[in-house]
Amino acid sequence: MYQKAIAFLTLLAIGVVAARPGSAQAPVTAAGTMAQAAGAAEYTIVIKSRWTKANFPIDYPPNGLLTSPHHSGVIGASHNSAYFIFRGGSMPTPGLERLSEEGKHSPLDAEIKAAISKGTALMLFESGALRDFKDSIVTSVKVNDQFPLVDFVMMIAPSPDWFAGLTNVDLRDTGAWVMTRTIDIYAWDSGGDDGDTYLAPDKDNNPKKLTMQAMNKQFLEGGKPGVIATVTFTRK
Repeated sequence: MYQKAIAFLTLLAIGVVAARPGSAQAPVTAAGTMAQAAGAAEYTIVIKSRWTKANFPIDYPPNGLLTSPHHSGVIGASHNSAYFIFRGGSMPTPGLERLSEEGKHSPLDAEIKAAISKGTALMLFESGALRDFKDSIVTSVKVNDQFPLVDFVMMIAPSPDWFAGLTNVDLRDTGAWVMTRTIDIYAWDSGGDDGDTYLAPDKDNNPKKLTMQAMNKQFLEGGKPGVIATVTFTRK
């Protein structure tokens, strides 16, 4: 009986471990809710930016013709655990690097399409750029039991190689698809460039560095990583 109790407590402890905010090491989901959902679901994605001079005043880029602060269009995928667009501690793909440095969706879109062909991703989704932060990015994604996870990224522009995004978002909860969920989004450094200011000249890394959550002074609020944006998933 004692051994059974210890085993039960061990399983319970495993079930309540949750990733810290901004972490890319575990699915973004409620603790202990990894049971399969029934069938498929489609979600509207609404992203609202908080990356303003009022919230992040340090080194904030000027509002000029070539320096106007904005986010590139979002690009993302629904997928299974065998694929990810980015992950903390991993090397950036060519697609992630170009997205983070130039805001271009190519070749990241080709990488996602290759994952779809390989059977590790379900679909690609994209949006246009966000230049007026009073507006929102709106797009949608389909998920199912085989491909329940969602990744997406968008460039923080201008910047050397900084982006905002989420990885391994899991929209299941106690065996069912959630109706709505809002998640904070943090800044990341892809590892493709060594610049440390928004308007730094190109300092391409060769070899590339690991993708890591950005801890630059530009993205801190109260000494901690600030929330760059929020995303709300709403089931259709």
